[in-house]
Amino acid sequence: MTANGVAARAVGAVKVYGEGDALVRALDGIDVEFGSQRFSAIMGPSGSGKSTLLHCLAGLDELTDGRVFIGDTDLASLDDDQLTRLRRDSVGFVFQAYNLVPTLNALENITLPTAIAGRKPDQTWVDQIIDTMGIRDRLHHRPSELSGGEQQRVAAARALAGRPEIIFADEPSGNLDSNSGAELLGFMQDAVRRLGQTIVMVTHDPAAAGYADRVVFLADGVVVGEMVEPTRERILDHIKVLEA
Repeated sequence: MTANGVAARAVGAVKVYGEGDALVRALDGIDVEFGSQRFSAIMGPSGSGKSTLLHCLAGLDELTDGRVFIGDTDLASLDDDQLTRLRRDSVGFVFQAYNLVPTLNALENITLPTAIAGRKPDQTWVDQIIDTMGIRDRLHHRPSELSGGEQQRVAAARALAGRPEIIFADEPSGNLDSNSGAELLGFMQDAVRRLGQTIVMVTHDPAAAGYADRVVFLADGVVVGEMVEPTRERILDHIKVLEA
């Protein structure tokens, strides 16, 4: 699925909401690529289009104009069934809203994507994820019985459990305390470096973005810069320059 080392890309991506005076141009002709087996972060102020870009790349929202590819697959070329299979088999998601199934316990939520795909999970891998997330004693609890931070860790474990070709993450550490967030981000970083996972993450936190291999900066629906081998300090300095 990966084309020339590119796991996902947008070409001339435009996303418009509303009409007339209420029209909002969330994406304004973005061209951007995200490398395979890389940990990429997308940063920008509120309203910059970063979450919209993530949703369009993941096939959860449609562009108004332009094209989105996962590997060499043009998402616009897929019918609804094909897009559903692509998201089920090849894409993992970690979003702020968790999107856990309320009637299933934590373990059932974690293994749900592989069960739907008719695959058996790699139990050693799943156990490693569960222990890293620190949720082994919560596996038989339903989402309503978990704290927000615990639900986020379950959502992250679910995304990683099937070893998808690419994971899209929207503020994955946003509801975690600093220690749990660092553990999650460190595990995601390790999954990329040791296991060849591909992750594209939206974050507003320079410390979280510092775990990535590359940061893409958005403002007003366009790409305004990028940084390779970022650190929290370099990101903060770059943001100051952008805001000057």
